[in-house]
Amino acid sequence: MTADCVGGVWTYVRELATALVRRGVKITLVSFGEIPTTDQTKWTESFSGIEFHPTGFPLEWMHGVQVDMEASQKYLLDIVAETRPDLLHLNQYFYGAIPCSVPRVVVAHSDVLSWSEAVHGKAPAPSDWLNWYRSVVRRGVTSADYVIAPSHWMLAALERHYGSPANRTVIHNGRNPKLFNPHMLKEEHALSVGRLWDGGKQLKLLCQEDLPMDCYIAGSDRHPDASLQAENSLRTMDIPRLQFLGSLSEAQLSRVYGRASVYVATSRYEPFGLAPVEAALSRCALLLNDLPSFRELWQEDAIYFERNNPESLLRNLSQLKHDAELRKEYAERAYQRAQPQFTSNKMADAYLHLYESVVQAREPLAA
Repeated sequence: MTADCVGGVWTYVRELATALVRRGVKITLVSFGEIPTTDQTKWTESFSGIEFHPTGFPLEWMHGVQVDMEASQKYLLDIVAETRPDLLHLNQYFYGAIPCSVPRVVVAHSDVLSWSEAVHGKAPAPSDWLNWYRSVVRRGVTSADYVIAPSHWMLAALERHYGSPANRTVIHNGRNPKLFNPHMLKEEHALSVGRLWDGGKQLKLLCQEDLPMDCYIAGSDRHPDASLQAENSLRTMDIPRLQFLGSLSEAQLSRVYGRASVYVATSRYEPFGLAPVEAALSRCALLLNDLPSFRELWQEDAIYFERNNPESLLRNLSQLKHDAELRKEYAERAYQRAQPQFTSNKMADAYLHLYESVVQAREPLAA
């Protein structure tokens, strides 16, 4: 299984790998993007079924990485030859076309073209790097035995930009409910979680002078690709009723979720969104940007503000501030939806079933 240590994919991998190991699966985990911190890797030491290989190789969406990506694939091939796995679970597109005979599953967490379309309303400017990126994603998607996306919206975006995989399905991401506390005494404030440098998170929507209730933002302002300009000026802004918490540990974030009565998802691009799941498992009412992916996942169990509209966000936030019963109703609705739909156990069961079908489909060919 591959991972990266930059964003939500690491959390997804930790949840999935932990649940799979508890089901008897042995995992060789290889991480890319940057060397993980000690806090990030503690969980890998708790299981004898995980062999971990951290690397600092870059990710395919970073600029000028063509040579490094080929080197990382060679490194991955050496590990495959040494460990002889039954299946490759790849969380980067590039390795979907890795030249080996092992069955491979590629997971579509996000991509540059759909991100640019949602954030900037257009494709990135033409460049040699973009041509390379588009070709390697298309090759990885079409070469994989199976492609998985966390939402139907993301799967459709992938097919629109890169072509249809031979086999594809949707498996929702999940979190362990035991990591969150839905029983804490709620305070009358809102929370949002996201990377300050990521324009897709659109946290600037909360940077308004007339916020109707206290709001907190948790998240990193350090861009993982030093060649790109980080959008970290938000943290220097002095906004009444708005406080930046910076990067928090999981335990710290769990407590922040537990105290918040409202969670605000401002993202203009969100193929799935783990933070709303975490908030829902903490029994927060969800106030979400009106994106197709959020509508697909949360349906009528969240409140939506007009897409990318700060005035609509404020109106809905004001309503939630002044209506405690509405907050409680939607907090309970989000909690009841997340419990059966978006758990790590449900996710792991779905992946294990798919792994078995992929391996079995290859067995006649191997014979």
